[in-house]
Formats: sequence, structure tokens, C-alpha cells
Amino acid sequence: MVTKVAIVEDDQAIAQMYRFKFETEGYTVETAENGKLGLELAQSMKPDIILLDLMMPEMNGDEMLAKMRETAWGKKIKVVILTNKGEQEIPERVKDLGVSAVILKADMTPRQVAELVQSKLKD
Repeated sequence: MVTKVAIVEDDQAIAQMYRFKFETEGYTVETAENGKLGLELAQSMKPDIILLDLMMPEMNGDEMLAKMRETAWGKKIKVVILTNKGEQEIPERVKDLGVSAVILKADMTPRQVAELVQSKLKD
């Protein structure tokens, strides 16, 4: 079975970079550019894992995550937060909503992110 990855990120260059990396690893990848579209994508795609930016237009990542966790289908989806904020700047409620990891975009290469995602999918 092919692993499905959703990338919810408003910076198209970053979204496409990760899309390319995950597609070359054999994943099925879909992207959304804000939390509103990300929520719709998650509901229709039922991804195995979501890479989720926090700061986005229309609906930010923590709002999307909270809404997704309220649904039966969204409770179990693994989520990795992609952000430029420091760990201490991430709202406590985001961590309370059950995220697998928090990644600082500037600190990791796409290969490192792919490796982290692979390890989280095995958890």
C-alpha cells in the first residue's frame, strides 16, 4: 500500500520541494496552501501523515489541527509541524492536539524531513 502524505504549506516553493522529495521516495503526495484547504484535503485524502505549517492565510495550522482532531477520521492521522518558529513559540494547545514532531524548516534538509517522517510512520 502506498503511503499518503499531505503537505499543508502556504509557501509554494517549500511545498513543491517537499512534494518532489516525497514523490521520489514513492509516496502519494497532495498539497494545500492554507488550513481551510488542508482540512478539506485531509478529509478527502485521509493521508497517513500531514506536514503542517502553522502560519498560513485563511486558517492557520493550529486551527486546522484542532478542527481535524474533532472528527472521527482526523483523530489518528499523524501530524508533523513544519515551522519557522522556535519550539518555545509553538502554542501549548498544538502539542496537546497530538503532534508526532515539530520541525524547524531552516534546520532540516528535505532528506532529513523524509527520514523523520518514515520513522514517525513506524511509531
